[in-house]
Amino acid sequence: MKVLVTGNAGFIGFHVARRLIERGDEVVGIDVVNDYYDPALKEARLAVLDEVAAHQGASYRFVRGNIADRAIVESCFSGRSFDRVIHLAAQAGVRYSLENPLSYVESNILGFTNILEACRHNGIGHLTYASTSSVYGANSRMPLSEHTPADHPLQFYAATKRANELMAHSYSHLFGLPTTGLRFFTVYGPWGRPDMALFKFTRAILDKEPIPVFNNGNHTRDFTYIDDIVEGVVRASDAVAAPNPGWNGENPDPATSSAPFRIYNIGNSSPVRLADYIGELEAALGRKAEKELLPQQPGDMLDTFADVGDLAADLGYRPIVPVHEGVRRFVEWYLDFYRPQGAA
Repeated sequence: MKVLVTGNAGFIGFHVARRLIERGDEVVGIDVVNDYYDPALKEARLAVLDEVAAHQGASYRFVRGNIADRAIVESCFSGRSFDRVIHLAAQAGVRYSLENPLSYVESNILGFTNILEACRHNGIGHLTYASTSSVYGANSRMPLSEHTPADHPLQFYAATKRANELMAHSYSHLFGLPTTGLRFFTVYGPWGRPDMALFKFTRAILDKEPIPVFNNGNHTRDFTYIDDIVEGVVRASDAVAAPNPGWNGENPDPATSSAPFRIYNIGNSSPVRLADYIGELEAALGRKAEKELLPQQPGDMLDTFADVGDLAADLGYRPIVPVHEGVRRFVEWYLDFYRPQGAA
């Protein structure tokens, strides 16, 4: 298939594009490669994709451009006849949305609108896009299910991603565009983002600096390894969203529709306390962390726990990598990529 992957210089986009190239799909990637975090890491990911494509003899092309620019998006789609679009480009980060909300409007709202319009006008067979577990916000009934409303986000990042889900539904309803939204739960692993906890903690421990531990490490997260996320993304993209014939407007199911629209959780479905997550990192590094215990931050959810029953039933898959194994793999990659001085 011909597949467009937006955000392919990013953490998840890179891994998804690599997987598609390796299985023989024709892949076009688009990414602005901004400086939200170290562009050198993004360029290194892009170099790997070039190497993999050359080794495979695969059809792969990279477009350097901003999806918020409508002309660039239209040019990217022009004459290519994509079978699938996997939209992973976004302004990420929960806490940064408190500082710079306009960047989220540009990328997550305007950029997503441009992608929807391009899919509509180019007859795309299926749009799969990234959402987030953060949309559940104030929901406290665990495990978190796609079939319960998610209308109380706690920060602006989550609000923009929830808006994406609603925007996608409108295009599915009005124009028959099949769309599938994927709510990712705390993704981690090799080639991850430097602003994420595991990355920051690793660097601080190796530098013998204290790590900030919010809520005294007592909140839980459904940490999900990157390979499990990629498997879910690819399977979701392959399984074109279809209308739910049993959908009823008097008792509306938030995860499905009378339109070709679907939402899935992708999470490990095994929550881990932040303190225990740090313990796994200490074990993998062979070093103890100096912890600065702090209160819970504004906008943080207390706990996350994914119900992945639909993912398993519809797509035949459940995430399988346990935290201790995923953290070990991340540490191996980090030490090999950065080769920090004094690391054992």
